[in-house]
Amino acid sequence: MTTGSSAQVIPLHRTRDDEPRPVSPREHDAPVVAFPGATAAPEQPGQGDPLTRFLTFLCHRFTGDYTVDEFGFDPELTDTLVLPPVRVLYEKWFRVSTHGVRNLPAEGGALLVANHSGVLPIDSVMTAFAVHEQRGRHLRMLGADLVFKTPLLGTLARRSGQTLACGPDAERLLRAGELVGVWPEGFKGVGKPFSERYKLQRFGRGGFVSAALRTGVPIIPVSIVGAEEIYPKLADLKPLARLLGLPYFPVTPFFPLLGPLGAIPLPTKWHIEFGEPIATDGLAAEADEDPLLIFNLNDQVREAIQQMLYRRLSQRRGVFRD
Repeated sequence: MTTGSSAQVIPLHRTRDDEPRPVSPREHDAPVVAFPGATAAPEQPGQGDPLTRFLTFLCHRFTGDYTVDEFGFDPELTDTLVLPPVRVLYEKWFRVSTHGVRNLPAEGGALLVANHSGVLPIDSVMTAFAVHEQRGRHLRMLGADLVFKTPLLGTLARRSGQTLACGPDAERLLRAGELVGVWPEGFKGVGKPFSERYKLQRFGRGGFVSAALRTGVPIIPVSIVGAEEIYPKLADLKPLARLLGLPYFPVTPFFPLLGPLGAIPLPTKWHIEFGEPIATDGLAAEADEDPLLIFNLNDQVREAIQQMLYRRLSQRRGVFRD
């Protein structure tokens, strides 16, 4: 999958132990591009200059001298066009504080599991940016099919590293040493009413646990405080939601009353905490086929996130205070 006529696609090859790995760009006679999770290439002169980076980006677009992986991920486009505006929201609007960064691996695969809230899934974008800011790695997020069916949004999601929330894709990324993010509450979490804020919804059947067990990667619980209050959902216009093909149509204190202005999120203070990893590599070979074990691990991850939320809520000084 490419975005240019001569763009290079980096497939995942197999190593001796039958695990996929990113192919060295030299094998394709392409420029050296660091695959997410791999050791970064040495910094080039002018790399930190936004104007120079943008001009270099434009040059690469015209010449097709850039790379995407087999999922459609375009690291250069993400770093040049997507991350800068996200940084403004992250640093200036939500003033995100991170905790437990030491629990994020500097290399190798891991599955990040987080709570979901906020009417719009801005929390997932802020979490991905936090991982990139703290570890210099791209979080490969698993998204609902609605994301990829939406014009423009689906293309942007693919280009910025997201893929459909399905077991085979998740396992392939994890075996390639990627950090993968999942929000198992789905629409039930992101669209829950304000009265149920910070109460985790059902996590489903534990598909993310099975993916971690099959690949032997740790599961990292992630709690996000602050997203629940950006769009306080007071009601749901279900007939309108069905008409538009949406999982819900929210009514907040400002939307739809103020029209587009009501879609501006409130500038709450955010805290993103990365919890202690839960190991999966020491379990039996057939652990991924044990329903009871999957259920218990699923419940363990959910309870870990819930306790992290309660602890962080008890420590914060206010919804909008730094």
